Amino acid sequence: MNQQDILKKASAWTQAPFDEETRKEVTEMIQNQPKELVDSFYKNLEFGTGGMRGIMGPGTNRINKYTLGRNTQGLANYINRVSNKKEKSVAVNYDVRHNSQKFAKIVADVLSANGIKVYLFSQYRPTPELSFAVRYLGTDAGIVLTASHNPPEYNGYKVYWSDGAQIVPPQDQEIVEEINKVKFEEIKFTPNESLITYVGKELDDAFLTASIAHGTFDAPDRSNIKILFTSLHGTSITLMPEAMKRAGFSDFHIVEEQMYPDPEFSTVKSPNPEEPEAFTIALKKADEIGADIILATDPDSDRIAVAVREPDGKMRLLNGNQTMSMMDAFLIRKWKEQGKLDGKEFIGSTIVSTDLIKKIGAADKVDVKVGLTGFKWIAKMIREAEGKQKFIGGGEESFGFMVGDFVRDKDAITSGLLAAEIASEAKSNNSSFFEELLKLYTKHEFYKEDLEYLIKKGIEGQDIIKKMMIEFRENPPKSFDGSPVVRIEDYLTSKAKNLTNGTEEILKVEPSNVLIFYTEDNSKIAVRPSGTEPKIKFYFSVHKPIDNIKNYKAIEKDLDNKISRIKKDLKL
Repeated sequence: MNQQDILKKASAWTQAPFDEETRKEVTEMIQNQPKELVDSFYKNLEFGTGGMRGIMGPGTNRINKYTLGRNTQGLANYINRVSNKKEKSVAVNYDVRHNSQKFAKIVADVLSANGIKVYLFSQYRPTPELSFAVRYLGTDAGIVLTASHNPPEYNGYKVYWSDGAQIVPPQDQEIVEEINKVKFEEIKFTPNESLITYVGKELDDAFLTASIAHGTFDAPDRSNIKILFTSLHGTSITLMPEAMKRAGFSDFHIVEEQMYPDPEFSTVKSPNPEEPEAFTIALKKADEIGADIILATDPDSDRIAVAVREPDGKMRLLNGNQTMSMMDAFLIRKWKEQGKLDGKEFIGSTIVSTDLIKKIGAADKVDVKVGLTGFKWIAKMIREAEGKQKFIGGGEESFGFMVGDFVRDKDAITSGLLAAEIASEAKSNNSSFFEELLKLYTKHEFYKEDLEYLIKKGIEGQDIIKKMMIEFRENPPKSFDGSPVVRIEDYLTSKAKNLTNGTEEILKVEPSNVLIFYTEDNSKIAVRPSGTEPKIKFYFSVHKPIDNIKNYKAIEKDLDNKISRIKKDLKL
């Protein structure tokens, strides 16, 4: 889009139907902020792997009353067209971010103005409770206002369908087509308050009951571990302490500096539990109180991060691959002990997550389904397998995990309970969470993963990332750390090429802008643009056998050095 087209597009926002405040802000951009004007209007916000997410402010490429209103009007039109229910309904939830509560009410207003009943959360709550609410309340859809772990200037909008899962193709495109038909002046902002019902304690209690039922098993003494928890200023503070109390984890402590909702996330550089810096306060307090385990959640409480003690007593931050591997292995073992495995079960993972999951599943003849990044794809696996296979659990490397299918999205509350359960049982058996992880490695091989990303903001950054992906496709690396590339999977073309014999095969997942390179020595390197942030991400996975857990530091050092050399090859 050229400058003239952007100016024309922006000028429309300086008159009706846009409100006076929006008109003034856009006029100021036109007159004095040309760079901000371009970034605010050069495109429309689109649905990515986690819905629509962006910076708040006026413009078509921003989160505001009108972009949210247009999306909601389009969704309302879609629901009214396809739903056969006499009373159509939608559940609406929100997080602690700036404007989230206000945006949630705007969304509820538009839905009610279109004759749709709204169950509006009376206070911010974790995103997984919204997924649960859709099925519990029997609504046509669900919407949550959240930007997950993005910086404070962001907000977002995720849409769930009647099964409690985020929308996927072709339905997402059908909804987008409805949205694209909507003109801003057609948005119905005047609410029908009689159609808006506020939900609270009853829903909380139902969710907590289900969460504890899925996240705990038969640990003999849950008071035996000291748990330190931080909500990183987010929504999990409303449910996690109560979930732990009801489950019997009585030695439970909270990082008080981070327990209060704060849309600025003022004690961390980023409210992302994937970032080690987010643990600075928690790690210090863990040593002060002698905690066995740290649990941290992101602001909307769908991601869980875990830190546990190594044999030498030092607290260790686990990555998402390690946590999900432990959870999958633990769940499969519990299902086996309960006599529930009959060969018709599966676990879910993603193409950029550790391949250790495949070995864990194969050991007990549990099917492992692998899909694209994002829990909507794992939820799609569940929907497609209903009546044929039972879902045990599943996760992805970015600190998301789902226990059973009562919630159809990643769920930090239930996963937090599960992590505590694993730690408690291990301690009762004179072991630890970390020692059990090492035993898993000795059984299957020591897998080590890492993630690197480059941030490229704005229209220029988008172009840089696009060119980088083109370069990787047109001139793919021939080797990494001296080992030849023997297989390339291109998920945009849905083709995998064996470079050893020149054969090709079709990748049986939805197209996506992802490249994965496999080397002769079994290293795995993936690259993809983020679907929700201005980043290009690089994923690394290497592995080697380990015969004794006492050797883990030497093995890990070798694998870390290998990853460092691969990064050097990529000039990262």
